[in-house]
Amino acid sequence: MSQIIIDSVAKVFATSRKRTVALNETSLTIDDNELVCVVGPSGCGKTTMLNLIAGFIRPTVGSIKLDGREIEGPSAERAVVFQADAVFPWLTVADNIAFGPRMQGMTRSERTERVERFLDLVGLSEFANAYPKELSGGMRKRVDLARAYASGPEVLLLDEPFGALDLFTKEAMWSALKRVADAEPKTIVFVTHDIEEALFLGDRVIVMTPRPARVHSVIDVPFGPERTLDLRADPEFQAIRIQIADALREVHDDTA
Repeated sequence: MSQIIIDSVAKVFATSRKRTVALNETSLTIDDNELVCVVGPSGCGKTTMLNLIAGFIRPTVGSIKLDGREIEGPSAERAVVFQADAVFPWLTVADNIAFGPRMQGMTRSERTERVERFLDLVGLSEFANAYPKELSGGMRKRVDLARAYASGPEVLLLDEPFGALDLFTKEAMWSALKRVADAEPKTIVFVTHDIEEALFLGDRVIVMTPRPARVHSVIDVPFGPERTLDLRADPEFQAIRIQIADALREVHDDTA
């Protein structure tokens, strides 16, 4: 089980001159193996929430628990993928993916099997011996995703991982993430500014509002795991996209 329970959490950053409420009295349950997408304008606490779950920072008030255990700091059970690449430039694609399993003490045969599995899932089998400098931005992001997954975390946290990619590369990454998540389900929290990205990937979409930074609304996504890019032409998809856009517009109007 990898259920995340955020219980009345607030995060305040304070200096001698300023007090900033980055997240305000937020409660949310993210179920085991659920993929939740978090959207909202800048300053609404999306990344703060992700960093709290990662254990990079601690709540000022409240608690965050994973499997009933309070999160008190970073752990290998929670992997993070950032917008910027986090691959090792001096290692090949295969060695990048094998790094986590090697640190965990997996045998050579176990590492090889795991690397081959994720190379296949992200479509990089023929680039196993290439170095990151030889890859495109989208391919490096595939390495990033496979590297995080291959370590076997319970929870995967993604902070706008595809934000810097062009549209077609981003769409390919949506499909790659869906393949990996379907093959090896995990609890995933995905922060994005892209409504279609959130709706295509998510089981639920969390809309955040700034000032105070908190959860504004939670929107259930009714589509099953078998999703293709053609789903975006579905009238129900477009209706929910408009619902999310309206919620974000309401958030903007309330804080303008």
